[in-house]
Amino acid sequence: MKQKKKIYDGDYELTNVPSKGKKGFFSMFVVMLGFTFFSASMLTGGNLGTGLSLKEFFIAVIIGNLILACYTGALAYIGSDTGLSMHLLARYSFGEKGSYLASFVTSITQIGWFGVGIAMFAIPVSNRLNINLYLLVAITGILMTATAYFGMKSLTILSAIAVPAIAILGSSSAYMAADSVGGLQGLMNIEPESKMALVTAVTLCVGSFISGGTATPDFTRFAKNRKIAVSTTVIAFFIGNTLMFIFGAIGAMVTGNSDIADVMFSQGLLIPAIIVLGLNIWTTNDNAIYTAGLGLSNITKLPKKKLVIISGVVGTIGAVWLNNNFTGFLTFLNSMLPPVGGIIIADYFIIKKRKYDEIQKAEFKNINWIAIVSFIIGFLVSNIINVGVIAINALVATIISYIIGTKLFHK
Repeated sequence: MKQKKKIYDGDYELTNVPSKGKKGFFSMFVVMLGFTFFSASMLTGGNLGTGLSLKEFFIAVIIGNLILACYTGALAYIGSDTGLSMHLLARYSFGEKGSYLASFVTSITQIGWFGVGIAMFAIPVSNRLNINLYLLVAITGILMTATAYFGMKSLTILSAIAVPAIAILGSSSAYMAADSVGGLQGLMNIEPESKMALVTAVTLCVGSFISGGTATPDFTRFAKNRKIAVSTTVIAFFIGNTLMFIFGAIGAMVTGNSDIADVMFSQGLLIPAIIVLGLNIWTTNDNAIYTAGLGLSNITKLPKKKLVIISGVVGTIGAVWLNNNFTGFLTFLNSMLPPVGGIIIADYFIIKKRKYDEIQKAEFKNINWIAIVSFIIGFLVSNIINVGVIAINALVATIISYIIGTKLFHK
């Protein structure tokens, strides 16, 4: 017991969140909405805007967000119902040591996203303001790591400030861009230069946030009840993700540029562009590095705060390299993350029928090889089968493999 008390730093990284730590609708909503406000989604929206008509764009976004909402909504329910992070939930399906695989994969990808986010802010701002790139990367990394270090309270405060600022400034840029070509009718008259298949568009929509979505329980474990957890998550993904896609798409449709920061800079919105870019990435990056800290804590049993600092340093140092390899990294995420979430969902809802023992009393296997094999199958399917939506292929293959394997071999 003494050892456990030493490890806890107020964010319940190795236990369930007690009633006194639970939060209401508003706190959860701003955190989840800030989580979905991410510049990578705006860049994806820009790519969709230059490859689809306006009607096709909204069809792709609705389908993509519906898939993400179902996936994250299920994970939100599990997180709230158990009060456990994704990493602790993985112990029930992957086993005590097996959960280290899920934590390692998720932590590595979140540290990677953290680095990409830093570079996505630092590079355009450095170019515009003539500030040394690596100095700006370092300062940005320190600030973004700081909010994750202090936990959910600081995440909530930052999101409460950032969400309205991003919504107002981003809407201003989108309105200016649309107005310059004759408003909504003008946008509808714009034909894409190169045609993008709808399935490709949906894959991009889902892939833009499937990584972050897998970590949903890390935040919804703080929700007062399942209704708050699921509703805030689903609404946040539909509103936040859709807004990000729209902001990026309109700018790209009008200017041909998928980078929303460059679009805003070209509109003469220098300071607003920096604010939107910075806050947008910050609200996602602190969540990403927070999740990485929880995952590494599950593996090492060290305090989350120390591991947040280490993760922040690693992500900051690798920021520029990760940004230069963004497309390959996104593909990597598509194939590695859905199997983790799929196994947790299948185990909780189908195998265990929503009945988990309290983590303090639960007896875990060392390694559940059925989960490990199912994870590998999902990973392979996502890299071999190119038909359809990659993330869905991985999820379906993983869930079916896990259910069949458990029914056949588990006694």
